[in-house]
This record gives sequence, structure tokens and C-alpha cells, in this order.
Amino acid sequence: MAVVVWIVEGTWRACVDAARAHTPADADVVLLHVTPADVPGAAHGAFAGLLGRGHPSGDRPAEGWGRDPGTRVEHLAAASGGQLLQDAADRMGRPCVRTERTGRVEREVVAAAEGCDLLILARDGDRTHLGPHSLGPAARFVLDHAPCPVLLVWPEPPPGLPATPHPPARRTP
Repeated sequence: MAVVVWIVEGTWRACVDAARAHTPADADVVLLHVTPADVPGAAHGAFAGLLGRGHPSGDRPAEGWGRDPGTRVEHLAAASGGQLLQDAADRMGRPCVRTERTGRVEREVVAAAEGCDLLILARDGDRTHLGPHSLGPAARFVLDHAPCPVLLVWPEPPPGLPATPHPPARRTP
């Protein structure tokens, strides 16, 4: 059995726990973290478009001005993703593969699940209420396009079900 577990900051523990509870011990588990490509790109663009202007090379301090922050953001994202995957692997407690991807998050998750038997992910929207809003855009896309069965988990206990009135008893004449 091949299983992909989507690791995201804030919800990864629930996904790892679900993988441990619902997959056989001999399953091939891939822990997947995706870094959005748009974050470093935005920093690169901001530097080139606004922040990179008006700072002559002779007037900049040794650190800071004149250095593209996008590169630093890329390194920080990679380090953060790597640490998250390490923490998830430690919690998994059995052999697994750690995979880091960069790109459009939802598309990278769907691509990584190609040929798998199960994809495990957590709700990423408003988790204070039941219903469709408990899914954010990324999880909704993944659910709609996943090429395999999906196990969707609540990262914390789900909110209580609303009290539903019982239909009135039918009276027979």
C-alpha cells in the first residue's frame, strides 16, 4: 500500500496520527511538504520593483540593502519544510520517505498522489463549524482532483453537531 501524507504547519500531527492508525505497518508512506513558489517570488519582485531602487551601492550597510530577500526567504522555507518533515517522521515512528516540493501547493499534492493507494490530509479552512467552509481552497482542490482515495481528518476534535429538531410525528386519521 502506497500512502501520501500531506504535511502542513498546524495540522501535520493529525495527519501523521491518522497514517499510523489507518495504514498497515508495512505501508510505503511518503510524508509530503509543499512550499508555495509564490512567496519567494513575491519577495524577489518586491525587491526588484520597489526595494531595489534608490540605494546606491556606496550608501548601503554591510547587511540588508542591496540584497535580494527572496533568496533568504527560499532558504528559510526550505529549512522550515525540512524541520517539519523531520518532526513528522519522528512522530510517524516507522520508516517513511520525506519529500519536499515547491510550486502551486494543491497541484503538487495532486501530482504526488498519482499512483498511490491513499492520500491523507487535514481540513484547512474554518474548523470552528461543520460544513464546506471547513475546507480551504487548497484542500477543496485536492479533494476534487485527487487520483486516489482520500482520508480527510480534523486536526482537532470536530465541533459539535448542531441540534436538529425532530420532524413532527405523523398523525393518522
